[in-house]
Amino acid sequence: MTAGVGGGARVALVLVSHSNLLAQGAVELAAQMAPGVELLAAGGAPAGGLGTSFEAIEQALEQATSEGRSAVVLTDLGSAVLTTESVLEMLDTDVAERVRLADAPFVEGAVAAAVEAHGGADLAAVLAAAERAASTFAGAPAVPAGAAGGAAGSQAAADQGLEAVVTLRNPLGLHARPAAVLARLVAGLDADVTIDGVNAASVLELMKLGATGGQTLTVRASGAAAREALDAVVAQVEGGFGEV
Repeated sequence: MTAGVGGGARVALVLVSHSNLLAQGAVELAAQMAPGVELLAAGGAPAGGLGTSFEAIEQALEQATSEGRSAVVLTDLGSAVLTTESVLEMLDTDVAERVRLADAPFVEGAVAAAVEAHGGADLAAVLAAAERAASTFAGAPAVPAGAAGGAAGSQAAADQGLEAVVTLRNPLGLHARPAAVLARLVAGLDADVTIDGVNAASVLELMKLGATGGQTLTVRASGAAAREALDAVVAQVEGGFGEV
């Protein structure tokens, strides 16, 4: 069992894989996106090699739920789910009530959940972020949270809000790290923000844009903190996310 970078988030993540290297790699990736979240890897068989370990998962969950935290568990393959469910059945009731097993893609779900947790979200919201990751690359972009009335409501909110057009200055464009910066920023503000029509609070939707250096982006914001959100996003983009 390997721990990632921990912090003050209310929800921790436990990543259970048949491969120790895969679990550690997913923790390393998610930690780059959300350095303030407790991330723990539980990978590989007890004697080494491929497999899952009841003891490693149990230890990871004990650490994840310490200090009153909740935890979301992500798994890679079927037997990892079965082993995790066995561990959950043995936990004390007060601990088990603070743990959720996500039905989510391992890597994308971990990244989305970590960014959501970094913003201070509760257990239900972090679980939902992980599970939404399954559909992010399969269908149309999700409507930003809080935008009533579906796509039409989202457009109406944008029309009543603020708008800016900015140019990506960093050569690598809107890759994983700057996408995470924007998602964390937006998630902490009372505003609905879209960038080229996708939810700016979703790191996966931002990455799906495939925006490259030199490309222009349309940012729209509505809500109580619309001006603050718009100015903050524009400042990050125009500043090149510290990469230029």
